[in-house]
Amino acid sequence: MVFRKWNDLPDILQNDKVKKYYDVLDEKRFDLFIKRIFDFTVAVFLLIILSPLFIIISIAIKLDSKGPVMFRQIRVTQYCNQFKIWKFRTMVNNADIIGTQVTTKNDVRVTNVGRLLRKSRLDEIPQLINIILGDMSFVGTRPEVVKYVEMYTDEMKATLLLPAGVTSKASILYKNEESLMANVNNADDIYINEVLPQKMKYNLRSILSFSIFSEIKTMIETVISVIKKDGSSDLVVKVESSRNSKPI
Repeated sequence: MVFRKWNDLPDILQNDKVKKYYDVLDEKRFDLFIKRIFDFTVAVFLLIILSPLFIIISIAIKLDSKGPVMFRQIRVTQYCNQFKIWKFRTMVNNADIIGTQVTTKNDVRVTNVGRLLRKSRLDEIPQLINIILGDMSFVGTRPEVVKYVEMYTDEMKATLLLPAGVTSKASILYKNEESLMANVNNADDIYINEVLPQKMKYNLRSILSFSIFSEIKTMIETVISVIKKDGSSDLVVKVESSRNSKPI
């Protein structure tokens, strides 16, 4: 996708806070062009070689629970465009209707196969389709639902200058997000007021330091992170403070 001129951006992105990040990316138009070629080429290659795994996972999901193999949901990406994200279904059918938009530890909506897919992040594989279509990139801010994007501050909106990503530095640091939010009374409020702002700090820093090399580094770190069992986050202290009251 071509990086737009400032005046061609949606009005919601044309603010002083975003301009700082826009100017950085504007000087890296060639790198952004290479990023798109890299994303498309690697995504097509991976989609082909992983096709047998697609079949195996699809069969496992159908045998494990009722519902479609794929989960599709409206998310927001570059320039505030909405798209339907592709993921292997890891929860009971219509889980987004019967619960919160975020998942917590021991969430009863998660299926047995879904638990394994989430742990290994194999549920994200179908997003190769989104990358090929140009809705997403390998590295970038994770795409949020419209509800959360509407809560963005002016500065957070700078993340919408680039396509949403499958992984990011924030994704690596907060890979145990579900565990950290276990037993909280209102997962949506905790996510909007505590989790999201902290993750955005890393997402915004990544824009300022954007380069093809840093993107490849993040992809490698993601693979290593998935393999490792441990995880850390500076979020845990703040979330723990929100667990004082008893659950309803």
